[in-house]
Amino acid sequence: MKLLNDISLKNYNTFSVDVKCADMYVVEKISDLPDLAAMQVFKNEFLVLGGGANVLFTRDFSGYIVLMENKGIKKLMEDDKSVTLSVAAGEDWRNFVKYCVDNLYYGLENLAGIPGKVGSSPVQNIGAYGSEVKSVIEKVYYFDVDSETFKSITNEECNFGYRDSIFKKELKSKAVIVEVVFKLSKVPAFNLSYTAIKEAVEKENMELTLSNLYELVIKIRDSKLPNVDEVGSAGSFFKNPIVSQSQYEKLLADFPNLIAYPYASEQVKLAAGQLIDMCGWKGVRQGDAGVYPKQALVLVNYGNATPDDILVWSINCESCDEPKNSLIAELTGRTLIRLFGLTSLGS
Repeated sequence: MKLLNDISLKNYNTFSVDVKCADMYVVEKISDLPDLAAMQVFKNEFLVLGGGANVLFTRDFSGYIVLMENKGIKKLMEDDKSVTLSVAAGEDWRNFVKYCVDNLYYGLENLAGIPGKVGSSPVQNIGAYGSEVKSVIEKVYYFDVDSETFKSITNEECNFGYRDSIFKKELKSKAVIVEVVFKLSKVPAFNLSYTAIKEAVEKENMELTLSNLYELVIKIRDSKLPNVDEVGSAGSFFKNPIVSQSQYEKLLADFPNLIAYPYASEQVKLAAGQLIDMCGWKGVRQGDAGVYPKQALVLVNYGNATPDDILVWSINCESCDEPKNSLIAELTGRTLIRLFGLTSLGS
């Protein structure tokens, strides 16, 4: 375990905001966590950090930062049909997905290119292009900061929802994720439910292989989202609003091209990116903060945006005047302030 003092966090969050922290503990072995507990770290203000991909620091952080850097991929079980892997929380997510593709393990290819660490994947129930990580997670191991013991939780007990889990609710600030167990298929199976993927496969007459689908997802992602290594961003900043069927039908009367997906009984999920675009915010920039021109879901830091620049910018979006339909404006305002997660359990 290493201790870093009085350091800038600019390189530890994908928004690249330049704030500082007094003390950062770099955890390379899970045995470091009981030591931190003995030092009373978890009795004070603390923040668990992985890749910093779901964090917007609004000020210097006065507490302790616990940076998860434990590594390792272990094969727990394997047969002709599936493989079960236990993956350390500090493993880079993008590298792990590539590892699975290279080894012909199916199930994560639609989640390629997402920045962050493996430990954040169950927190957010990360998802993209028609897939969610909950479909392949078997178990999550974590350090319970209250009992100061290691525990595990099953997929069902994680209470996964849309960009949600128990780690953002009952276990928020109580669990430090150390390993995630994935069960992946060895039998070819492809998720082509996302329209852009399906259309690209058909248009290019693409041979459907795991590596080809992986490359296609990366290509689609790169065409819409900024590279966080080049432009400060937290990826998709907003959640898609869930509305009742009757509310959707009321909107549809005025906006026949409104995108929606079935969600639950008598509910639909609207496309937040479309709502923001309809309000005229796509590509708008104020100083070094703005909405990415290629994807309205993404707020970006073009260089020297401060946390206040980003926060004020997002709040200002609530004053949307166009379109004039007040329900669209209301939904868009609600979407614009519903951040994916300013908490950072293993993010």
